[in-house]
Parts: sequence; structure tokens; C-alpha cells
Amino acid sequence: MDFNIVPFLALLYLLSFLDRSNIGNARLVGLETDLKMKGLDYNVALSVFFPWYVAAEIPSNIMMKRTSPSLWLCIIMLVWGVCMTLMGVVHNYGGLLAVRMALGLAEGGLFPGVTWYITSWYRRHECGLRMAIFFSAATLAGAFGGLLARGISEMKGVGGRPGWAWIFIIEGLVTIVVAIFAKFVIHDSPETATFLTEDERREVRSRLKQDRSGLADEFDKKYLFDALKDWKIYVHMFITIGIYTPLYSISLFLPTIVKNMGYTNNESQLMSVPPYVVGCFATISGGYLADRFQKRGPAMMFFCVVAIIGFVLLISSDKPHVQYAGTFFAVSGIYPNVPMGVAWNGNNIGGATKRAVGIAMHVGFGNLGGVISGFSFRSKDAPRYFSGHGLLIGTVTMSLVLSAFMHFYLKAENKRRDEAMKAEGLTLESYTEEMKNAQREKGDNATFFRYTV
Repeated sequence: MDFNIVPFLALLYLLSFLDRSNIGNARLVGLETDLKMKGLDYNVALSVFFPWYVAAEIPSNIMMKRTSPSLWLCIIMLVWGVCMTLMGVVHNYGGLLAVRMALGLAEGGLFPGVTWYITSWYRRHECGLRMAIFFSAATLAGAFGGLLARGISEMKGVGGRPGWAWIFIIEGLVTIVVAIFAKFVIHDSPETATFLTEDERREVRSRLKQDRSGLADEFDKKYLFDALKDWKIYVHMFITIGIYTPLYSISLFLPTIVKNMGYTNNESQLMSVPPYVVGCFATISGGYLADRFQKRGPAMMFFCVVAIIGFVLLISSDKPHVQYAGTFFAVSGIYPNVPMGVAWNGNNIGGATKRAVGIAMHVGFGNLGGVISGFSFRSKDAPRYFSGHGLLIGTVTMSLVLSAFMHFYLKAENKRRDEAMKAEGLTLESYTEEMKNAQREKGDNATFFRYTV
């Protein structure tokens, strides 16, 4: 399963994150000058992507469940690949805004869709590492983005287009090519996967049934409303916006931040690579350890502290080497918490439909942080960006506090359920299939469901 599912999903997300964040690299090779952008125009161009991105997430997850992952992911990839390519032929600021909005609408379904898709293959405490590997592609996108932009920008003048335009065109065309193969490479479910034997299919079904305790997996509108009424999902949404705001701030502005430490444009492109390499290692390591110890709250709190240290180094010193060290801490603290958070939330939602909607709510609200991030580093605040770094310290601190609250609440709730079960003379092992089936529609409110802390 790991060999046939995870690597291709990681490739899709690498392309997705590369396509949404390469505007930061294009900025360093003349985008603003050629499109006559001034003031906050660049910040607006970043932010208009995200409302449309968020609007697509819940409908996209529902469509993916009603159709098939291979078909739906193929469609949205083709659309965003076309949008990306068209961004390379715009001639004015209005055209850039229009294509950025269309790109957001097309890309919106990928992350929540793939997250839900992974939960339909793996047990709860196996999902974190796979989501971390999948999301680590975002750090690779940050690393490759600088290298690719540096090379592609040398095509300046080819076809009468500037270097920044070719960054968009070539990366968009690559997405289109990969999308064509996606329909044939993505396996919709264990039931239809050609790489599994019949015995292996039975084993996958058995593992998932044992892990999910036979909770309802069919589509029904009532499970959608169950997600909308679950306060715990809303707490996770605020944890997420506290993480995604610095995530997008880093991905969109890291080359600019490095440049304002006193380096040239070309040096900035290349120096943005090493922090992402370290961040990739931290993301996969964090996912592995959280799965190994089956605890996500403490891991999230640890990485929040690492990120805060990074932003404190950036805001408190004017020495370039101290600030540059801060970027390593910031990237290594923020990126691991994205898959960690969505795995934690997904682990604690019972039932496939409620989980699909709950994950989309989680990721969707978090991505509103992208709207905030578009204005976090304003040109007038250069070169130290005190307000930007201060804002990100605040959002990560909010996530730290809420993660601690959720960890201790869920721990107490598990203890309460254990004691209630013990008072009735029952244990988790003594629950029969009939007893579980009687509560299958209760989701994570079932008396035998235990939360991941």
C-alpha cells in the first residue's frame, strides 16, 4: 500500500504547493515591474487565492466521495494545471487576479480529499506518517521552487515572454502531464485496487473494521450535520488557522525575507532551499514518532514551541546569520504540524462521511490563514518585518494553547468513558459486534470509541 499509494499522492501535492507558491519566486524576477503592480497589489494577489480555495473544500470532498478519487483528482489537477499555465500569459494585474482566483478554486479539493482518501486505507495510528510523507512534498516544493525558479528564469525573452512567465508556464504544463496519468495510477479503494490479491483485500477490510469499530461509512446528510455541530472540530479549526497562517507566510515570503537580510535575488532563491530540506526531515520524523507513540497533542505542542523560537530569532536580532537560523526553526516547527493536526482531527472523528466533512472544515478554515498571510509581510515593514513576525508568534501561541486544551480534555474524556464502562462491568474487549452495531451511527460519541490524545 505504501509503495502504490503514498509516493504518487506526494507528487500531486508537490505540484500543488509549487503552483500556488511560485509567485513568491516570480516576484524576484520582475513580476511586479512588468505588470505595473504597486503598494499592496502583490499582497492582494496572494490573498485572493484563498477564499476560493476554502470555498471548494467541502463540496469537493463530497464530490470525491460521490464519484471516485481517481476521476475527481484527475479533473481538478487538469483544471489547476491549465490555470497555472494561463498565469504565464497574463499581461496585466487584473488578469493575474482572475487566474489566481481560478487556481484557488481548482486546487481547493486536493489536500482535504487526499487526507480523507488516506484514512480509507490506513488505520488511525498509521495515518500520521503517511500524511506526513504526503505533506513533506510541500517542503520539497519550497526547496525545488527556488532551484527551478533560478534555472527557468534564464529563459527570459524566449517566445517574447519574461522569465517569471516561464516559471508559471512550465510548471503548469508539468501538472497537466501528471494529471493525465493520475486517472490510471490512483486506486479508488482497497476493493478495486489491482495491486492487492483477494486475501490482501480481506486483510485490509479486517484491519479497518477492527480499527474503526464498524462505525457507519455510508453517505447520509445527517452525518454532515453531525460534523457541523461538533465543537471539537471547531477547536481544531482554530488550531489550524494558527498553523496555516505562518505556513503560507513562509512559503510565499521566504525568498523576500532572506533577500532583506542583505542578499541578492539569486542568492535569496538558493538560500531558501536549506530550511525546507531540514523541514522535510522534521515533518516525516514527527509523523513517524506521533504514530509510534499514538500521541499527537504533545507532538503538536513541541513543534509549536520550535516555531515560536524561530520567529523570536527573526524578530529579535538584526544579525543575518541569527535571522537565517530562525528560518530553519520556523520551517521545522510549522510544517510538521500541518499533517499532524489533520491526522489528529481525522483520528477523532467517527464515520467516513462525518470525517470527510470534518477534515474539509478543518483544512478549509485553516486555509483562511492564507488570506491573512498575504498581508503579513508588507513592503513598508522591510527589512525587519516586526509586525509580520509578531503576528506569527501570536498565531502559533494560540495553536499551542488550544492544542494543550484539546490534549487534556480528550485524555479526561477517555478516562470518563473507561470508568463509565467499568461501572457497567464492561471492557473494550467485551463489546460484541452486535453491541457495536447498535451504536454504529453515533460515530465518535459511541461508548466504545476512544480519542487519540
